[in-house]
Amino acid sequence: MGFLNKIFRNLDREELTMSNEKLNIGIILGSTRQGRVSPQVGEWVKEIADQRGDANYEIVDIADFNLPFLGTTDGSEPGIAAWNEKLANLDGFVFIVQEYNHSITGALKNAIDFAREAWYNKAAGIVSYGSTGGARAAEHLRGILAEQKVADVRTHPTLSLFTDFINGTEFKPQDLHLNNVNTMLEEVVAWSNALKTLR
Repeated sequence: MGFLNKIFRNLDREELTMSNEKLNIGIILGSTRQGRVSPQVGEWVKEIADQRGDANYEIVDIADFNLPFLGTTDGSEPGIAAWNEKLANLDGFVFIVQEYNHSITGALKNAIDFAREAWYNKAAGIVSYGSTGGARAAEHLRGILAEQKVADVRTHPTLSLFTDFINGTEFKPQDLHLNNVNTMLEEVVAWSNALKTLR
């Protein structure tokens, strides 16, 4: 019995350690074009997130991985493996999404398609922007994420090109978005914690 009690005590300690470990949440920049504003939006979200202290947040820029177009490669480019490894080490995501022709960018769709299991059973929040707050792009992204077994949270901050940007290039968010971003992050962390038990 003493031997079994020792095993159970060790298991309890391991579970406690796991539950106290901070989650790793990636803030994924969804655009790669020159002159993009997604880095400004991503840094704003990260500043808010870092003040919370409830997870480890990092910017993940798909442009850094130099992913080829899916179907035009044998899969040997180092960026593909690095992209999958990065995603595998994350517990959840916040997508910075801009609307292009009523949908997400081709670069983001391509990046999502270059991974599979690394997405499974994780949570995601969406921060979108565009002439209508990027709402149509976000709705498209929700359907794509569902196919990848990513659970997207309900709260969705939407940023307007007319009221949150100066000349479409300088990001100046209104204060009213702060509560939405924090609520979205709370949901991402809660769902990421819950889904971690499935992996």
